[in-house]
Amino acid sequence: MSKVLVIGAGGVGSVAVHKMAMNPDIFHEITLASRTLSKCDAIADSVKQRTGVTIRTAQIDADDVAATTALIEEVGPQLVVNLALPYQDLAIMDACLAAGVHYMDTANYEPRDEAHFEYSWQWAYQERFKEAGLMALLGSGFDPGVTSVFATYLKKHYLDRIDTLDILDCNGGDHGQHFATNFNPEINIREVTAPARHWENGEWVTTPALSHKQQFDFEAVGPKNMYLMYHEELESLARHLPEIQRIRFWMTFGDAYLKHLEVLQNVGMTRIDPVIYNGQEIIPLQFLKAVLPEPSTLGSTTKGKTNIGDIATGIARDGSEKTYYIYNICDHEEAYAETGNQAVSYTTGVPAMIGAAMILTGTWTGAGVFNMEQMDPDPFMDMLNRQGLPWQVRELDGPLAF
Repeated sequence: MSKVLVIGAGGVGSVAVHKMAMNPDIFHEITLASRTLSKCDAIADSVKQRTGVTIRTAQIDADDVAATTALIEEVGPQLVVNLALPYQDLAIMDACLAAGVHYMDTANYEPRDEAHFEYSWQWAYQERFKEAGLMALLGSGFDPGVTSVFATYLKKHYLDRIDTLDILDCNGGDHGQHFATNFNPEINIREVTAPARHWENGEWVTTPALSHKQQFDFEAVGPKNMYLMYHEELESLARHLPEIQRIRFWMTFGDAYLKHLEVLQNVGMTRIDPVIYNGQEIIPLQFLKAVLPEPSTLGSTTKGKTNIGDIATGIARDGSEKTYYIYNICDHEEAYAETGNQAVSYTTGVPAMIGAAMILTGTWTGAGVFNMEQMDPDPFMDMLNRQGLPWQVRELDGPLAF
């Protein structure tokens, strides 16, 4: 009997456990834990109402390695799915090693006091997981996650070699708020305001945040401005698919969102260093998070679609240069109807469930620390089609013009 422990009760955690409950042949027993037990209980009630499945809940401070280890040992799962904050990745990995269970997450580690994220901290666990005979699967969300699997799927079935890869993330949804983020505000704003980086000719190229803009016409959404950003899958793809000469990541933002963000930056509300207020030390960005709408509450009002995918140019089987576009379109209202969460949470939570399924069924195996592009893409891609994130591939006339 397979047991799974999910840590994190935000929108992604909610989607993941709903989808796990919808696949009882794989997930026989589910426990959801977070710092706030009431959030877990509310999700458990929704899962029961929607699927008839009862899941267990628990309270845990995932920064506390000893307490997390004790909870893992009490629950007895084969796998811990980390859907908590990226700051907590290393502590949860330590607890998994101590308890002797597999580990999986959706976003790589970053320190609390620096807006900087990279895989080096987690890759450093390679020998410890290998020696323990355990698997740590990193980044099983959409981006990172599905976008890396998309790339390896194109290489396996369409291109002998990928020369350039562009990842395009478009959220065409409208939640009716003046300013709100579609996932954890603190993580979102740190990510957006960080300098952009992309991989080109064997080195990183750094540019100011949001300084490179292009327009792209997204199917089911329409023309949108998208901005060059850094995202963690660029680092792992550059390492595991070193043939690729250039890898870039683009994300869409509306003008109103960027104007609000500019004002917040200008008045210091996006700072992550402490300031003294009324004799107490506070982090401005954490205070801003507290006053912004909770992303998990946006599902009922969000309408529109997301469109996320890869555009890869390379050498095809016949020796000619070809460009392929592989992507998924997800509807916010349909995602909410199924799980009670909007499409941004849905597109991350469903791949988290699928990654967990790959491990629990023994479809993906290995001892050590792995990124998504190191795995066989076909079974994962098959589950995407069957679990609510259908994808399509089409050939473009040529490479991107920019």
